[in-house]
Formats: sequence, C-alpha cells, structure tokens
Amino acid sequence: MNRRLPVLLAWLERLSGARLIGAGTLFLMAIGLLDYATGYEVSFSLFYLLPIALVSWSRHPRAPTLISAAAALTWLVADLAAGQTYSHAIFAYWNAAIRFGVFIATGHALAALRSALERERRLARVDALTGALNPLAFHELAELELARTQRAGAPLALACLDVDAFKAINDAGGHAGGDEVLRSIVQRVRRSVRVTDHVARLGGDEFAILLPATDEAHARDGIGRVQAALAGIEVDEVGPVTVSIGVIIFRAPPASVEAMLRHADALMYEVKRAGKAAARFRTLE
Repeated sequence: MNRRLPVLLAWLERLSGARLIGAGTLFLMAIGLLDYATGYEVSFSLFYLLPIALVSWSRHPRAPTLISAAAALTWLVADLAAGQTYSHAIFAYWNAAIRFGVFIATGHALAALRSALERERRLARVDALTGALNPLAFHELAELELARTQRAGAPLALACLDVDAFKAINDAGGHAGGDEVLRSIVQRVRRSVRVTDHVARLGGDEFAILLPATDEAHARDGIGRVQAALAGIEVDEVGPVTVSIGVIIFRAPPASVEAMLRHADALMYEVKRAGKAAARFRTLE
C-alpha cells in the first residue's frame, strides 16, 4: 500500500480540477443507482467516500462541501426510493445530516492534505533564505529547457552571478546583513528578468539565471537590466554591492546541464580575475 500511494497521488495530480469534479460527480451518480438497485439492506457507505475523495482533490474551495451534500442527499434518496422506512420521518433526515458531517470532514481533510503536499513540494524546490530556486529545482528546469532547445533549435543562455567581496559584507553587517543582501539580490533580479527566465541560488553567494530562447543581443539586454536593478544595493562600511557575471549563449545545445554550468562558471571567474563588478558574454556554436 505504501508503494501504491505515491503512484495514486501522482495520477491524481495529472488530472485537472474539472476532470476530477466531473469524474467524481459521475461516480456518485453510479453509486446512487447501485445503492437503489441493491436495496437499503446492502450498505454502500464506503463507496460514497470515493467520489468525495476525487472531487475534494480538485482544489476548488467549495468542492468538499458541495460533493458532501450531494453524497448525503443521494444516499437518502436511494434508501427512501428502495423502500427504507423509519418509525419517524425525522430519523431519515437525522441520518442524512450525520452522513453529511462525516463526508464533509473527510472532504476537507483531503483538501487540506493536498494543500499540505503542494506546500511541501514547493518548499522542497525553493531556497529557504532567498526564495529563489534551489539547485535541485534548477537542474530539473534546466534539463527541461535543454530538451526543449534540442527540439526547437533555439539559442539558450545561462548566466552565473557571484557577489563580489561577500566576506567583507558579512564582516560589516554580520550574517544577518549578508542574508539581507542575498534576499535583496534575488528580489531585484526576479523583478528585472522575464517570467520565462529561471533564477536560482546555487549555493553561498552564487546565483544562476537561465534564459530560454535567448541570443547574445537579448542576453545583453536582459543582463543589463539585472545590473541596473542591483546597482542600488549598498552596505555600510562596504559601499555599493557588485556582482561578477559570466553569460554563455549556446547556439547548439550543450551535452548536459553540468556542462552549461561549467562554461558559465568559468567565464564568471574570468570576470573575477579581470577586476570584478562586470559582465562578460560568450557565444558557443
């Protein structure tokens, strides 16, 4: 069962909310018909939970309440239509209310579970300090972009950024001050790049920007905006914060993400050795 649960969750993730609601609604109708056809002596209580689970997983905020009410009403109608009698009519509605309570608790618990799983998945892909992508998420996205580039034949650019004199920044403002600089860098970079670009923290004070479908001219424009956005960051006793940037434009897809990073990282260190606080571009055929 433990091995099957991730497979089931992955299958549910691939279904859209509309499909989950549609499938759950049809499933509920089928269960109601079977419940009526088999008579009130045969219990279908467990089966009513299945459409509730499907619909509650759809992300729609009112879905658990609506499907729970529909399930409780379907069960009530099926029992009454099959000939179920009570010593007093109120008992039928009491039972329906109790079922509704159980259903809605189950539905909202499943909806909360989905939200928790999405939150954990999102946190597992994000650098906790800066909010940028972490190395794992960056590699996954870079592999996808690399595969897309191989199919489309479009250029792909990768920039590696390293904060200059970061030790001096930490010495002046402490680790809290250094952390604030890193957060500010990511915020400014993300505001200055396109929505299709990916910003990641690779570790320490080193960052990467992946720019899909970008030639050298557009890479220069994009990195120019990044440099302008970062120009306003200053630290007392240190002065303006600067970064060294190496940008590689790949006309032909590289062999791997690791190869991309090696090229961009090497170019960034060329900038470091040449005096820092600049960007250098190189196009590889």
